[in-house]
Amino acid sequence: MNSFNFQNNNLYAESVSVSDLVRAYGSPLYVYSKTQIEFNWNLFKKSFGEHSHLICYAVKANSNIAVLNILAKLGSGFDIVSLGELERVIAAGGEPRKCVFSGVGKTEKSIQKALEYGIYCFNIESEDELDCIESVSSSLNMIAPISIRVNPNVDAQTHPYISTGLNENKFGVCPDIALSMYKKAALSENLKVCGLDYHIGSQITEVSPFLEALDRALELIEKLKSENITIKHLDIGGGVGVSYDGEKTINIEDYLNYVTARANDMKILVEPGRSIVGNAGIFVTKVEYLKQNDIKSFAIVDGAMNDLIRPSLYESFHQAVLIDDNSIGLSGEWDIVGPVCESADFLAKNRKLTLEKGDYIAILTTGAYGFVLSSNYNSRPRVSEVMVSEKTHSLVRKRETIESLFENEYLFEDETN
Repeated sequence: MNSFNFQNNNLYAESVSVSDLVRAYGSPLYVYSKTQIEFNWNLFKKSFGEHSHLICYAVKANSNIAVLNILAKLGSGFDIVSLGELERVIAAGGEPRKCVFSGVGKTEKSIQKALEYGIYCFNIESEDELDCIESVSSSLNMIAPISIRVNPNVDAQTHPYISTGLNENKFGVCPDIALSMYKKAALSENLKVCGLDYHIGSQITEVSPFLEALDRALELIEKLKSENITIKHLDIGGGVGVSYDGEKTINIEDYLNYVTARANDMKILVEPGRSIVGNAGIFVTKVEYLKQNDIKSFAIVDGAMNDLIRPSLYESFHQAVLIDDNSIGLSGEWDIVGPVCESADFLAKNRKLTLEKGDYIAILTTGAYGFVLSSNYNSRPRVSEVMVSEKTHSLVRKRETIESLFENEYLFEDETN
């Protein structure tokens, strides 16, 4: 399924012309498809069949309240990595009892609040964190449900910045250390061992790294059984890649069927983010100027790296298409660049397009790690976000104003002068 399609050379988001959305909400602009989000989530749900499971959407991929609310209504759980994300989930109608708390740097305050809210489980990433959670739960006279994140030392064959399952990465602990941590947790009156967790990276398009990580996790679970420590759920993380340029990616149904076949009676948790929202969003930007020299052609647009940093940060590829492809203007290979004063400020390079000033370009598959990574660099207000559902659409985040950028800043009053 693809909710963004061309009809008579015009790009549509579901049944709404993207040109109409630009006229209504301005540019630059993020546009999301409710139907696509629901379809992607339900694909995971259907793939589990009758096997006990919990789909915990990774909030970091796209944390807009409207997106979270759509998923909460479907019955989704959530993978959070901060207290702020937990509060967002609750504000969006999500249930804390369906939240797993991941991340290497949980503070005492965030642990306390998560316990008080009654989250499903903490995914513990270090020995120090285990001690901290035990101490906080003891001070509250509560029992903390825990899972230990095991680093299986598996190469996810993805970009090094989004690889998380190697010994050189900051995430998780090696199996030997995990074993000793489980033994310690099992003896605690304030910790309840619930599961085992691993997550090896993001944008993974081959299934073999997932299967290798699963094998190593199951080996450790067998060792824990010999120590009379029972693992009730296995959290297989997220990381399923999406297609940015027509490339083949993982068959989710086949993958999850393989996992459930080997999991026996263990509940399976999965933490998809990109695979839920990646292809459910586009970023629309206006061509302000065209500039050419002897070797390069530049389309200078009103969107920039502060709005969509993935191409600059990860050298990631996104398809770029005209929202109204009328084939008028200058034809060539264009670098689509923004107004930020950095040479790294580009959204796409060497794209064959026919352009003229005033055209609008859609950067596709930007529903994940798009707006959430945006900033106010160069004092640029962050853009609007819009949700579309069939023929209806509405603003789900208003555009920031320049004045709002410094409303929390103060002049320094030097009393010595």
